[in-house]
Amino acid sequence: MRILHLTPGTGNFHCGSCLRDHALIKALRVRGHDALMAPLYLPLVTDREFGSQELPIQIGGISLFIQQKLPWFHKLPRFIHKWINKPNHLRFASRFMGMTSPKVLGEMTLGALLGTDGRQWGEWQKLITWVRTQGKFDVVSLSNSLLIGLAPSIEKELGVPVVCSLQGEDSFLDTLPDPYREQCWEAMRHNARSVRLFISPSRFYADHMRQRLDLRADQITVLPNGIDTTAFTTSSPDPNWPTIGYFARMIHGKGLTTLVDAFIDLAKRGSVPRVKLRIGGAKTPADDKYVAGLQAKIDAAGLTKRVEWHPNISFKDKVHFFHDLTVFTVPATYGEAFGLYVIEAVSSGVPVIQPDHGAFPELIAATEGGLLCKPDDPKALADDLESLLNDGELREKFSKNGIAKVRQEFSATRMAERFESLLQDAIAK
Repeated sequence: MRILHLTPGTGNFHCGSCLRDHALIKALRVRGHDALMAPLYLPLVTDREFGSQELPIQIGGISLFIQQKLPWFHKLPRFIHKWINKPNHLRFASRFMGMTSPKVLGEMTLGALLGTDGRQWGEWQKLITWVRTQGKFDVVSLSNSLLIGLAPSIEKELGVPVVCSLQGEDSFLDTLPDPYREQCWEAMRHNARSVRLFISPSRFYADHMRQRLDLRADQITVLPNGIDTTAFTTSSPDPNWPTIGYFARMIHGKGLTTLVDAFIDLAKRGSVPRVKLRIGGAKTPADDKYVAGLQAKIDAAGLTKRVEWHPNISFKDKVHFFHDLTVFTVPATYGEAFGLYVIEAVSSGVPVIQPDHGAFPELIAATEGGLLCKPDDPKALADDLESLLNDGELREKFSKNGIAKVRQEFSATRMAERFESLLQDAIAK
């Protein structure tokens, strides 16, 4: 098959969606498909280099922002657009993403979802034109549903079926201010009619988004995310320094406050001598104030020397990060659509403790690699961490089970096999 996958980049930090897309396209190529991944908005930030087939950014985030403000902007000479959307300019602009006002975020999101009726369409039309110059594709795959403003035009102008992955977009849309929130959801429901198939990473999220987007039961299916399981080494933590790990965006929504409070509680108990906390993952300038507040809380508890911070690390360093962990948790405050970090930890043989909501019950059941805990409860999390850190036999059981299950069900190869089958069915409809 000839597949075009459109995916937004982040510019300066790793995100689970980018990592999943990167692993998927590489695995599809290994299976012999002509799969292209075209980045949008900002440069992609992935675990490793993508290779010689990596495409340049097709529609830059700066151009879209200006187009939203100045509808005639797309008519300016090409060299101006090319200069504005140089990768280094986009990376610089991405540093200020988290500082964008809610109103501007609402305007930009709605502008993209309105498609041909939106102020950004002068720029998005260039993408449709570019796709037409690349020859015939069998299917266009959208990385997430925030891109489905493109679906009606891809279907009508190019005559190519569209499939769309779902990757937790509701948690973003529901934070937009009125009236943009409901207008965006309405535009999503309208555009969903032009999508042949939605692909959800979990049953929980499939059920949730089927209702939010008013989809037919046969219009959505489940395909768990996958990773390159061979890239992770089996953990071997120092038994003298039991270490709790966290690897996700350093924000409140991922439960970092809950974890810090639980760690302080656990350390004060003294039941797990020399317990440490390692915090890794994406951190943007917009997160600095929040992180500084947590660091002050840790310092006030006299635990600064027992907490390590590893922001925005490379793939090689991430492998080492997991290698030194005893247990792992990201106690997210909301229902995650998946949680790629859980699979990375379990693939490394690290037992996990996750809140009992969202997709986590499915992941724990499928991997047999950890426990569920009460959500948003630092004391309950401290209790479960204490119990697991003091039970080496149970940790060993979770480690062996998890490694075997992840390699069997959550590899990039397995994800590509399933994705291939779903695309064939979607094209045949």
